[in-house]
Amino acid sequence: MTSKTINPEGLYNSLQFGFSHAKASDEAVTVHCAGQVAWDKECNVVGVDDIGAQARQALANLRHVLEEAGAGIEDLVRIRTYVVNHNPEYMQPIGAALAEFYGDVTPAPNTWIGVQALAMPDFMIEIEATAQIPSSSGS
Repeated sequence: MTSKTINPEGLYNSLQFGFSHAKASDEAVTVHCAGQVAWDKECNVVGVDDIGAQARQALANLRHVLEEAGAGIEDLVRIRTYVVNHNPEYMQPIGAALAEFYGDVTPAPNTWIGVQALAMPDFMIEIEATAQIPSSSGS
């Protein structure tokens, strides 16, 4: 499978904000990941009232899902970040969590969506993703 991250020079530098504008790939299995929140394995909220801590936990959960599916962070082709009562102050801690999550991998496209609420009152953020991994059939 080949993939190409798309960050046109004619657009603003999205990489500084932790996302790419687009990613194109061929011949792959698509993995649609459910939105991940700040729950630990026992359904305890990690980082109550701390958007950065919640983002890190949601991304750690996403990493576990990807690994179980046979994918890695480099296989992400799209993420969506839902933020309760979003305000610009959240950009720094969420961006820092995303930078830590991606490390040296070029980030996938990401859309931030401000929402009124999520499934549980203590959730401040939910991150869903789509990944593509090479087809095992070789097609």
